[in-house]
Amino acid sequence: MPFRPSESLPRCGVVDLGSNSVRLVVFEGLGRNPTTIFNEKAVLRLGKGLEETGHLNQDGVEQAITVIHRYHAVARAMGASPFEILATAAVRDAVNGPAFVADLRARMPGVPITVLSGSQEAEFSADGLLCGIPDADGILADIGGGSLEVVRLDNGRRGASQTLRLGVIRLSDRARGDIAVARELAEADMARVPWLADGAERDLFLVGGAWRALARIHIARSGYPLNIVHQYTIGRDQAREFVTAIEGMTPRMLEKLKGAPKRRIGDLPYAAVALRRLLRVTNARRVVFSASGLREGWFMRGLTDEVRAQDPLLVAARELTAQYGRDPALPPFLMEWTAPLFPGESDAAHRLRLAACWLSDIGSHDHPEFRAEQAFLRVLRQPGIGIDHPSRAFLAITLALRYEAAVDADFLRPARRLLEPAVARRAEILGMALRLAFTLSAGTPDLLGGTSLVVRGPRLVLQLHEDSGVFAGESVVRRLDRLAEAIGLQAEPQSAVARAAE
Repeated sequence: MPFRPSESLPRCGVVDLGSNSVRLVVFEGLGRNPTTIFNEKAVLRLGKGLEETGHLNQDGVEQAITVIHRYHAVARAMGASPFEILATAAVRDAVNGPAFVADLRARMPGVPITVLSGSQEAEFSADGLLCGIPDADGILADIGGGSLEVVRLDNGRRGASQTLRLGVIRLSDRARGDIAVARELAEADMARVPWLADGAERDLFLVGGAWRALARIHIARSGYPLNIVHQYTIGRDQAREFVTAIEGMTPRMLEKLKGAPKRRIGDLPYAAVALRRLLRVTNARRVVFSASGLREGWFMRGLTDEVRAQDPLLVAARELTAQYGRDPALPPFLMEWTAPLFPGESDAAHRLRLAACWLSDIGSHDHPEFRAEQAFLRVLRQPGIGIDHPSRAFLAITLALRYEAAVDADFLRPARRLLEPAVARRAEILGMALRLAFTLSAGTPDLLGGTSLVVRGPRLVLQLHEDSGVFAGESVVRRLDRLAEAIGLQAEPQSAVARAAE
């Protein structure tokens, strides 16, 4: 009997039927951040030989029918509704694409099968990118097996788009396996999109499995401390040097690269060719890899405008608080309580402090010996949050210090590598302040409301109001001293301060 999801956590499923692979993703819930509960891929290479024959790869067609039948069964068993199949470049361009779709429809009556146009595919990809990186500004490039979609993005708004015949399989077939010819084809095709030059000194956002494979290789080669592709960012020169090296490698050399997926080996040089040409024509300042794309864009179409407009980081923080915290009324009080320590903070710093206050109690139900490290890892590795890697590190270090991890704890070192020293210091100060707040209040707004922090010249004053039920015991004094020292001030607890008249 199929699973019946609750009304509060409905499920939906989408099949991405691409030129290289077919993938089923089942999402749970209708929140701002897509929650993936099932993800399975099969590499079928439907588009192999399309450039020469005009037809879908027959072996891939036969396998696709079997795989998609399984995916339909999985979706039904998991209670995923709606369930839809999205076909992209190979199916829309192949002579036998309509017959293939008709066969699928006959085998799965009632299942929506949409063959996306190039512009529709670009729109879905852009919506998916903006799901994970809401304020993206620059050029989006989504590479598949059959096509490359490029989209202009202006501070989170989708602009002009173009579909190019530069997917990794199609580019290889067009070039007949000659990398030099592939370079010429990529350069000529991109030259017909003049607005790509508008990416100068902005970001180049990369979506698609072939480019995620390049990101994994680069992460492994560079010893990067966080093995997460989403929002992995490298500079223009570093990216150019890397893809130039990949272009020139033989299959045997590529196979030896740490992190290189074996089923992507043949695609990597062509993905590198396309990226190198994009870097040249856009003159982008950075490359930003995204794990969100077409499938997440499909999911976002099912949300209300109000939900889509929400801040994904703050939504995720509130959801974690609801799941692991003790009192969802506390975070706004923590924001007000810690504000005197951070005068003149930027909007971005304010947002991170707000997220930290919401996350500050998510270790309350963990084993006390492991709360600091558990909270640290929960934040650092949380999927689907709309923040970059340094912001992840900031929040993770803040949470670890809130649970009284040592400032020089070994498990903090990888995250510290992602932060400038001044930013890491800010995380430490905020973490120590939150620790003091919880020591005073036991995680309750009522008790915290009986205290306040004030900076008076060289002194950090902790005010304890009359009849608040809070006193400056040994642990409070110790933590106040540590906080004041971190800021460069002298600690001063003041007990029995009268409340201002209401």
